[in-house]
Amino acid sequence: MARLDGKVALITGAASGIGKAIAELYAREGAAVAIADINQQAAAAAAAAIEAASGRAIGVAMDVTDEQAVDAGTDAVVRAFGHLDVLISNAGVQIVNPIESFPLADWKKMLAIHLDGAFLTTRAALRHMYKGDRGGTVIYMGSAHSHEASVLKAPYVTAKHGLLGLARTLAKEGAPHNVRSHVICPGFVRTPLVEKQIPEQARELGISEEEVIRNVMLKHTVDGVFTTLDDVAQVALFLAAFPSAALTGQSLLVSHGWHMQ
Repeated sequence: MARLDGKVALITGAASGIGKAIAELYAREGAAVAIADINQQAAAAAAAAIEAASGRAIGVAMDVTDEQAVDAGTDAVVRAFGHLDVLISNAGVQIVNPIESFPLADWKKMLAIHLDGAFLTTRAALRHMYKGDRGGTVIYMGSAHSHEASVLKAPYVTAKHGLLGLARTLAKEGAPHNVRSHVICPGFVRTPLVEKQIPEQARELGISEEEVIRNVMLKHTVDGVFTTLDDVAQVALFLAAFPSAALTGQSLLVSHGWHMQ
């Protein structure tokens, strides 16, 4: 029996990167998966690929900063699959700049996607998970930056720290309704988002791209290795399939030892 048989998962930012890897693994483990992404065409294509591999999936157009889009998209998932068991709040972007020159519009954009998006998708999911105390699991995609700070990333670090507070509050509020929460905190995963940062940080810091990888991104790992998509997806599977609330409200670091708790 697959570990997620009968489960329905909604994953934001799932048309690429970490979200896509989680969606594919969940589908292989028996879950019906909703691929939610601001890029509707990419979401549909990712869902079609899962279905072609004998999984169950739909694509959902969703801007996580838009209250109506989040509510409508979440309701559409429940109409399609009957219920909702797992929310992965994964949608995110990265913009790097020093604090003194960080545009306010970019600051607001980062907080809106990472924090407002987490709140809006959580609220929409709970409306279904709380019914009859059915319960569910909410997993936030944090970062080692939920516990660490790095230069040039003020809004990202701020937002990722904020997810810890939201998850811990949900752990307490959700417990009577059988809802638990978790934060996965990866190190650097070589997704397009990270690839984009390498030349940006090289330019801002006045160093080579190789030095960014070696001395910024991987310096504090125990093995000089990037966290992989599968590393993160396997942890997301473990948390969704975990049989009790023993881990609720916790953050799990998946960073090759970059940060240790």
